[in-house]
Amino acid sequence: MSTIKLNQQLKRLEIQEFEIENQIVFNYFDNLPSNERDDKLLRAIYIGVLALMEDRISAFLAKTNNELGTELESLKMIFEMKKELFYKSTIKGALAEDDIAEYLNNYFTEKRLKDRAFLTGNAAGNLSRNKTGDIICEVNGSSDLKIAIECKFDKSIRFGEIENKEIFTRKTDTAWSQLIEAQANRDAKVSMIVFDISLVDNSILKNFDNVGYIPEIGFVAIINSQKGDYSNLAIAYMLARDIALNAKNVEIEKDVLAMIVNRIIKDINQILSVRTLVHANIENNKEILKQLEKSMLLMEFNQEYLKRFLIQGTLTKKDLLDFYMGDDIKDKYKLIEKDIDGL
Repeated sequence: MSTIKLNQQLKRLEIQEFEIENQIVFNYFDNLPSNERDDKLLRAIYIGVLALMEDRISAFLAKTNNELGTELESLKMIFEMKKELFYKSTIKGALAEDDIAEYLNNYFTEKRLKDRAFLTGNAAGNLSRNKTGDIICEVNGSSDLKIAIECKFDKSIRFGEIENKEIFTRKTDTAWSQLIEAQANRDAKVSMIVFDISLVDNSILKNFDNVGYIPEIGFVAIINSQKGDYSNLAIAYMLARDIALNAKNVEIEKDVLAMIVNRIIKDINQILSVRTLVHANIENNKEILKQLEKSMLLMEFNQEYLKRFLIQGTLTKKDLLDFYMGDDIKDKYKLIEKDIDGL
């Protein structure tokens, strides 16, 4: 009897009794809380089906139909698959939420904070049928002091400042609206919205390069998930955390608060710009070193064959082929290039 049954009327996949014996799969689900396993299994099936639909992935699986295939090639293809899946609008949001919540919880552990980040999933909040606010962070583990985070990896989300809001047009989500909704829907003290640098509208980038603050609205953080750079998220969160912890129920001069926070963000952005320049210089210097090493190797290689020609008065066909192909120098350069990349 087949394990899988297709219900054509309901357009549903039905799986009978099913077991799988695989150490990697077992370890993954063994490390998950029991209440998250069903959801993760559905996501794993969905992502796997999308992967099988890709010609490149299918070709890879055909080539590596032995037990494991080459590990290096596997890792490369897994990375490419993750990159492709990331840009599929149907699932990139869910993947982003998982990664951001995981990063925050690891960050809290590293900084020895008692904060906790929770995925809200498909649960509605205080507003009727409203799910805005993908992640809730309980500051110091308190359910009475929360920071709401909305993840929007979507180029259609514009900045949307209230001065330019057109009331009579069709409702569209903006950074402003999502920040306000998240805070109200999740009963949070402060709200944040997270964008990815590869999937963000220019109106957002025009206002904020890395981290931004909209007075009385919330914080904006722009991350680079493909490079694993979530540093702006950590900066924005710690600023939001300070406000959540220290803002009292008294009349606050919002202009003064905005001035102080924006000054902090300005200084942070300057530091990040310097860091970017340093990294760029490091990469440029590595390329310079590679070119120098190439030139040195070529000089030695050419001198060797010149010396051989002067001594022998000729070069054999084998010598000419070796001189033309330059395989020896290629192998030597690979080792040098690896050392430079490791600097």
